[in-house]
Amino acid sequence: MTQTDQATTIAPGASAQAIRHHYDFGDDFFGLWLGPERIYSAALFEAGDDLDAAQTRKLDHHIAAAGAAGKARVLDVGCGWGAMLRRLVDQAHVKHAVGLTLSSSQAAFVRERAGPEIEVREESWRDHRPEAPYDAIVSIGAFEHFARPGLSPEEKLGAYRAFFAFCRDSLNTGGCLSLQTIAYSASGITLPPFIAERIFRESELPLIHEPIAAADPDFELIALRNDRDHYAATLVAWERALVARRDEAVAMAGEEAVAEFVRYLRVCAMAFKLDAICLLRMSFRKRDPATSILPGNLRSR
Repeated sequence: MTQTDQATTIAPGASAQAIRHHYDFGDDFFGLWLGPERIYSAALFEAGDDLDAAQTRKLDHHIAAAGAAGKARVLDVGCGWGAMLRRLVDQAHVKHAVGLTLSSSQAAFVRERAGPEIEVREESWRDHRPEAPYDAIVSIGAFEHFARPGLSPEEKLGAYRAFFAFCRDSLNTGGCLSLQTIAYSASGITLPPFIAERIFRESELPLIHEPIAAADPDFELIALRNDRDHYAATLVAWERALVARRDEAVAMAGEEAVAEFVRYLRVCAMAFKLDAICLLRMSFRKRDPATSILPGNLRSR
């Protein structure tokens, strides 16, 4: 049994059913307030940016951080509605972009808009067996679903190590991973019960240090930034867009669901503003065991 298989057995993340509970809520509903590209993760703002410009800037940030431009094969773990896949192919000239999602509606949305360079697969990274190594990997807003609540610290770290083991085995040596995730800013913080039980089921955030610990020793950390203020601004923009089209949203989803989404967006924005949670953007490079001088001599590949 491989390290990845062991960690998967010990500490699974959110089930496909839990993911679909939220992300299959309704494409048109999400489209009302996320915008036409349906990018459901923190934007990257600079002065003068509206939300669409900041979301494009975020995509380009991860493409650059992963060194993905012009590469033959790039993987997007948790591809959502496919904005990154389309950007990789249309603007970064990637020859083959593969996206993984557990959401049936997201996968259908991507396929409807995909050319031959884009492949979307409705499966977990735990079950993905690439035909050939990837040159780069990006994962934006999926890491939050890789561990369930109630795990011991060792089991939780094991779940994250399984993901990095998957990336190690799927990447060419020297290839990069660009990762974006929400994280707890300190120990002892938990998700509000209504978010944990009704919005993002079976999902637990990492502590701020856990992705770095889980990447050791296979990956070198290249860059790390905490953009919690950018996520707060993104959530405020989403809430304004949803409230502005509330009548349409209620017609699609009902008054109770819309009120719950507005509450969720407001609570999360406040949590970022108060530094209860943070937004990590980090990039890693796969180490070459033949040249590394780390103690213990990295496992040979």
